[in-house]
Formats: sequence, structure tokens, C-alpha cells
Amino acid sequence: MKLLFTLRCSSILFFSVLLLQGCSLVKGGKHDSGELVGAPKRKGWKMTTPYGMVLVPGGSFIKGQVAEEVAYSKISPNQQVTVRAFYMDDTEITNNEYRQFTDSMQDSVSTLGEDFINSLYPDTTVWMRDVIHTMADDMRYYFENPSFDDYPVVGVTWEAAKYFAEWRTNLLNAWREKKKLWPVLDFRLPTEAEWEYAAKGGKALAKYPWGGPYARDKEGNVLANFKSKRGNYAECGFEFTSPVRRFPPNDYGLCGMAGNVAEWCIDAYNPDAEALVWDINPVYIDDDNPLKVIKGGSWKDISKYLQTGVKSYEHKDSARSYIGFRCVMSPLGDVNSNFSK
Repeated sequence: MKLLFTLRCSSILFFSVLLLQGCSLVKGGKHDSGELVGAPKRKGWKMTTPYGMVLVPGGSFIKGQVAEEVAYSKISPNQQVTVRAFYMDDTEITNNEYRQFTDSMQDSVSTLGEDFINSLYPDTTVWMRDVIHTMADDMRYYFENPSFDDYPVVGVTWEAAKYFAEWRTNLLNAWREKKKLWPVLDFRLPTEAEWEYAAKGGKALAKYPWGGPYARDKEGNVLANFKSKRGNYAECGFEFTSPVRRFPPNDYGLCGMAGNVAEWCIDAYNPDAEALVWDINPVYIDDDNPLKVIKGGSWKDISKYLQTGVKSYEHKDSARSYIGFRCVMSPLGDVNSNFSK
């Protein structure tokens, strides 16, 4: 009996020592046992959705043509590609959001130069230049007047949109640094593939962002801001642009992925790009090509140009009354747990 008691005590002591050693290793205490336990006292990481964005789950889809060819534009040839998850602004960048950017730039005039700062401001003359011989006096105040605060910013070049994304990155990461938080990846313009995937809203063969094959609902109401017939710009309720949340979002929670304003993408325009890019996270970058992809169609377009597979292009230095933009951001770490929310 005494021997049995001694063995039990020894066993308890042995397992207690193991337990204490294990706790010491897990908690990052002394690890002189020679085991690989990782660096101690590492702060945890949780990726949070940036304000004004939604999380678009990654996946594969058929990029390109869904319906008939569209003249004077380009429907990409069909190509199955995979995109990783990303965050995307739930609307186009608005006048008031862009104003926060231009206001902050006033503090940088001495370092960046007045000419550079002026190039970042929306070009308010686009309304007179793009829509000639038209009475559009009120549109001169499109960017400055508060009545247009919730409308998409236009008259912004591709280069200015890129600089906005850089400024937005610095703004957020400067705040995170003050809070002793890890920085996040850059805000940027979406790739053509990301934009098209997001526009489909999870519907594999979505001709339009709302999923249906028509630009009207069953009651005959238009589902976006576009020119419904020759000369009929007002059926949607607005002759030019409309507020960014005027029409319902698609199934990813994204508003305005068709009509209102077309949107800049990061890709250079090349009709043969599909044959040159990877089929995972494809993007066609060519710094020597000044033509950049735009997607989504606008208030001045007929419904064919609103199709998810349509792409067009514009010169990167061009500012137009029908082109705006939105930003995306790639997440860090595992965000799969957020998809069920």
C-alpha cells in the first residue's frame, strides 16, 4: 500500500511538472526547453471592415460576355478567373468625401506645389465641355454646392483617383499608428476583374448587377440611372447624375454598379489583355499605355453599356462628367469568418 501511494504521488508530481512547463511555453514564458514555441508577446490581429466598405467574398466566375456584342465598346471574351476576397466602397466616392481630400491638400501646397494641387480638384468645366449646346447652368456648382454632396464626384482623372487612394491610405494608417495598431494594406482602384466580379453580386451569369436580363423591373421601372431611350434621360428621375444610393444595392450591398457614372479601374486597356494575364487575380498593368479601363456605364448611356461584361476606356488624363470611381482594399489574414455575417 505504501508503495502504491508513493507511485501515485510521483505520477501526480510528474504530470504537474509537465502541465507547468506546457503553460509556460503557451504563455510565452521561459522556453529553455529547446522547443519551437514562436516569438512571445505578439499582439493579435483582427481585420475589420473599413468604414463605408463591404467585404466581397472571393471566388471564381466567368468574366466577359454575357449577352450580345455592344458597338463602340468591348465585351471581353469569356474567361474563367479567380479573385481573392476584397473590400469595396459600397458607393462611388461622393463629392463630399472627395472634398475632405481636397480640403486636406491645402495644407500641402508648399510641398506639392499649387499646380499639382489644382490637378487634383474636380474639373467643373466638364459639364460645358461634354454636354455642349445644353442649358446646364446649375451643374457649374456640382462640386461646391451642398445640394450635390451625396452625388458621385466626376471630373476626376485616373491619376487624381489614384492619388486620392494613396491619401486615404495614409490617413487611415496614421490614425492606426497613433493607436499602436498594425497598418492595413493600401486603398487602390479595383482591377477590372474585381470590379466585374463585384458587380455580378454573386450571380454567375448576371447580365446586370441586379441579376436579371433586363434594365427594368416587372412593373417597368428602370433599375439604374441611364438613358432609357433616345433623348430620354429623365425617366429615372434625374437628367444627369443621381445620388449614390438612389437605386437599391446588389446582393453584395454595392450601390451604383450600373449607370449613374462609369468607374475607373487600375487596368490599362488592351483588347487582348485576357490572353496575357493570369487566371487568378488578373490585372493588366502597362504604365506606357495611357488608356485605362472604365466599367459600369453612366447617365448618358443606353442600357447595353450597363452590362457587367462591358468595358470601355478613357485617357488617364481625361476628366469627364460621366466618370467617377470607388476604392478597394485587400484584407490581411483570414476573413472567411466574416462572410456568414
